[in-house]
Amino acid sequence: MTARVIAVIPARGGSKGLPRKNVRPLDGRPLIAYPVRAALASGICDRVIVTTDDEEIAAHAREAGAEVPFERPAEVSGDLATTEETLRHALLTYEAQTGLMFDTCVFLTATSIFRKVEWIRDVVRRLHADPDLESVFVVSATQKNYWHRGADGSFERILPWMRVYSNRQVRQSVYREDTGLACASRAWLWREGRRIGDRVDFVVNTDTAADIDIHTEEDLLLAEQLLQFRKRKGLALP
Repeated sequence: MTARVIAVIPARGGSKGLPRKNVRPLDGRPLIAYPVRAALASGICDRVIVTTDDEEIAAHAREAGAEVPFERPAEVSGDLATTEETLRHALLTYEAQTGLMFDTCVFLTATSIFRKVEWIRDVVRRLHADPDLESVFVVSATQKNYWHRGADGSFERILPWMRVYSNRQVRQSVYREDTGLACASRAWLWREGRRIGDRVDFVVNTDTAADIDIHTEEDLLLAEQLLQFRKRKGLALP
């Protein structure tokens, strides 16, 4: 059987910078609930699963509406496990368990909660609309200059046009990859252990709140304050 879209949300129990972050409360909900609720609200994901090695996280994820169909093994739960390994394991294990085969995979993180539900719909719909694309994901645009250390050890601008200073409104943009906010890829990429492909399209994020990625107590405090502010403005998250 072929199903269309699976959303996978990784959430391990052994976070170091902010211990137990995936179950820490934000506005009365555990962090893991936010990506689950967004994926479900998008209406475009046939399955929404959380991959975790932690029973408390699993319980909160199920309460929010996700499936937690297996316990993530230790080899893809440690500090050195990559996101790509985690996503590949989740997809292959779920397909083996259910007999389903997915053609589109959506990646969402639990630590980036200020995603717009329409971003999830947009990345999937753009991918489906263009068979030449391999991935579509959220990016943040900036007109700032970036530098790196060259082969001789000196610092140099990463692109030649950055030598010319002008108003931000007329400058070119560079784009920061923010796949954790929403990323849709062909399932064959995940099966190969790749998160995104080479032929891509972007959904451009212009909401600076989405830059908050919760890994410290300070991040959590900022997120809580902003959630309360947006609630007062009638802009609550799903």
